[in-house]
Amino acid sequence: MHVVGRDRERQGNGESPPMAGHLGRYLARDGSVGATVGVDLDRPHAGLVVGKRGAGKSHTLGVLAEAAARARGVAPVVVDPMGAFGGLASDSADDAEAVPTRVIDAPRIRAGAIPASQWPALIGLDPAGGPGALVWEAAASASTLAGMLEHVNAADSQRAVRRAATNHLGRAREWRVFDPDGIGRDELFDPAATVLSLNGVDDAPTSAVVAAVARLLYDARAGDEPPPRLPWLLVDEAHVAVDGVAGPALRTLLTRGRAPGVSLVLATQRPAALPSVAASQADLLFAHRLTSEADIDALERASPTYLSGTVRERLPSGRGEALLVDDGTESTHTIQVRARHTPHGGHTPRASEVATAVDDERESDRYERPKDDV
Repeated sequence: MHVVGRDRERQGNGESPPMAGHLGRYLARDGSVGATVGVDLDRPHAGLVVGKRGAGKSHTLGVLAEAAARARGVAPVVVDPMGAFGGLASDSADDAEAVPTRVIDAPRIRAGAIPASQWPALIGLDPAGGPGALVWEAAASASTLAGMLEHVNAADSQRAVRRAATNHLGRAREWRVFDPDGIGRDELFDPAATVLSLNGVDDAPTSAVVAAVARLLYDARAGDEPPPRLPWLLVDEAHVAVDGVAGPALRTLLTRGRAPGVSLVLATQRPAALPSVAASQADLLFAHRLTSEADIDALERASPTYLSGTVRERLPSGRGEALLVDDGTESTHTIQVRARHTPHGGHTPRASEVATAVDDERESDRYERPKDDV
């Protein structure tokens, strides 16, 4: 097995090098599959998974999550805004190794996990305006949402300013993502993979959760007594989080996360919506099919000099196929990502499936009803 993300000196001689997850197989230009390829899980990485809807982006992120969850010494955390990764907690297919996973529905975070300076922007206020400045002050003096509201109500400010600040903080309370007993570092460094299910949560609170989690992971590993596991933060629909208050925290992981041992993998169907640092700092790029000119251009601007041809020319067209750019070995490959061992929840419903189910139900009902009811 060749392991991407691992330089030539650290490539193992055996078929299954330690601390490597099964990723798929190399794909030749004639469509034939080649040698098995794995992904390095021994050292921290910054990864980027891109692709248009239906091309396999979330599937690839799920494969990476399965691999990381099975590795000793690794603590994967998956941000799931679309309900695509709950299947990680299901039984594995065939004889595949189990994927230890726990799903946290409607995860809560501590209000103090968001820096005071970011609270005005989080709830839609100008930090230079009266209400925004008051919220900033409240967040700096209180670590809970209730405490912030108390500070605002007791402030020596104009009534209109207090009312506006209170109304906007009330909006944050309605999100139901803030709790004094929210997620702590011990939960995030659990031996099992942690799936944070945010399906149905709006963009702003989703970004707040990602910001809090990213900061917790970084601060824990950079502290005096770091946890004994290296975290992998995998974020689907990453453009949503980066566009909000999570942006600074994710940039920190991209640029400084490797030193304390924090890996970050961002997945998006809109790479043009990510900051340029996401592509430039990624040492592992998985590019599925893209058709948007803006998205392809964004990857072109960050393409390495060792890429043979252009990104546009090398992008695959088949479902599950990906152009893999491995900065560790300064090489590029086309791969066929393996099948998931656990169910993928990102399946798109079809009217034909629904119609078939309805027809089956009607047929069953026709034969099971008592004759008197017909």
